[in-house]
Amino acid sequence: MSFYSLLRPALFGLPAETAHTAVTTLLSGAQRTPATALARRHYRVDDPRLSVSLFDQRFPTPVGVAAGFDKNGEFPRALEALGFGHVEIGGVTADPQAGNPQPRMFRLPEDEAIVNRMGFNNDGADRVGARLERSELPDVPVGVNIGKSKATPPERAPDDYRYTYRRLAEYGDFFVVNVSSPNTPGLRDLQGEAHLRGILTALREAGANPLLVKLSPDLSSGAIADAIGVVSDLNLDGIVATNTSAERPESLRGRHRNETGGLSGRPIEPRSTDVIRFIATRTDVPIVGVGGVFTAADAYRKIRAGASLVQLYTGLVYRGPSIAKEISEGLLTLLERDGFDSVEKAVGADLE
Repeated sequence: MSFYSLLRPALFGLPAETAHTAVTTLLSGAQRTPATALARRHYRVDDPRLSVSLFDQRFPTPVGVAAGFDKNGEFPRALEALGFGHVEIGGVTADPQAGNPQPRMFRLPEDEAIVNRMGFNNDGADRVGARLERSELPDVPVGVNIGKSKATPPERAPDDYRYTYRRLAEYGDFFVVNVSSPNTPGLRDLQGEAHLRGILTALREAGANPLLVKLSPDLSSGAIADAIGVVSDLNLDGIVATNTSAERPESLRGRHRNETGGLSGRPIEPRSTDVIRFIATRTDVPIVGVGGVFTAADAYRKIRAGASLVQLYTGLVYRGPSIAKEISEGLLTLLERDGFDSVEKAVGADLE
């Protein structure tokens, strides 16, 4: 039995957000100790076949941490030490935000899922920027997820996103526009073509590069196609597919299945992969696949559907700190089985 399998019952005995805070506090503290170097030696998988070159960056493995886990950029080096090939911090908003009232995070263990309605709780662009300025950043790419402040009306959204970008510009290796969280009122409306074009144009004019947009799994095919058109017109650098889902599959069994918020984890894996495949058949823009990644098979399915990178959050909660290592090692086995000499060669293999 792994150490985490012994620890998990105690963590799952706590409210979900309390357990998350305990884990993140531990990671933040460990980041400043020799434990980081020890973890790096234990968890990292160094194999050139896993390397992905994207956004003028080298990702040592395609497996990264999704936004939401390290909202305030407090422990990206600790996550790198656990074997992740990139870390996306945030979502960060221009204004500090307390988020929605607690409780606002719920586990569905029977479904290996989480429902959250956090509401972009974060320290705000100024404090996060100051923290990153005095921090030693990891040796893997860092993404910055940018959200809209709750108090900002839709017509001022471009200025809001632009302020956050400018405050964090020098600390990110890529930037992700979040217009798809279900937990900020009206935010998903910004995925409409006119709003989305205004926000992305403002960020492009501010110098945001590489710039990606994160889409909802709940969009219709037509809405996704419209978003792809905006990405193409503005020559954006990628799409993150997908965010959490406001929909609830009938198969859910967990007692918190009817809680309001975004659903993540295993139940959204099929839809997320379908969206990746839909995007990949209509554009050559790089895709970051997110949603229900727990195993190497999950990650590989998204890669073969067209994702160049994958991210996870809920899988880390359920599987623990060895998940990146296990997925990376498993990907090597799958690549060998299918005759690919690199992850990059497997991207989109199921589309051919």
